[in-house]
Amino acid sequence: MTRMIPCVALGAAAFLFAGAAGASTVVVGGASANACSDAALKGRSDDRAILACTTALELEVLGFRDRAKTYVNRGVLQMRQLHFEAARADFDQATSLDPNLGEAYVNRGATFVGQARYAEGMAQIDKGLSLGVKDPERALYNRALAHEGLGDLRAAYLDYAKAAELNPDWAAPKTELARFTVKRP
Repeated sequence: MTRMIPCVALGAAAFLFAGAAGASTVVVGGASANACSDAALKGRSDDRAILACTTALELEVLGFRDRAKTYVNRGVLQMRQLHFEAARADFDQATSLDPNLGEAYVNRGATFVGQARYAEGMAQIDKGLSLGVKDPERALYNRALAHEGLGDLRAAYLDYAKAAELNPDWAAPKTELARFTVKRP
């Protein structure tokens, strides 16, 4: 069975999560790795889901790419619990195993944005985008939050607008765009 890894978007208000999106790579593993992936994709953040990921990492035979993706999934679950340091440690493990895994960088960037470390977050998000992710609108949304945190409202607006363009059915960037007033020179 194949599974996707998510790229999470932080919400602007208290950095609540806007939901999980499929990412550009798949996980093939045992029952625990699949349960971990399912939990990440379905937006769960409970301790039982994190335990499934940990069980997969400790007990299942996973190739290095699947192991890296499972670290990303566990990191996403921990990030949803606002355990940013633990999540970042998992994203660090993922990139040490697979340095080309864009979602690991994007999600690590989201942890920095969640801690108001905007410049660090933006650098990680940009690196992840350069490597490629399945749902770049999630990364652009988080980068918009970083731009806004750094006071660059024009860049924030442009990233929210691009996120809304890439996924017209996703309400979060449209909600953020509604706060802006555009004045023409």
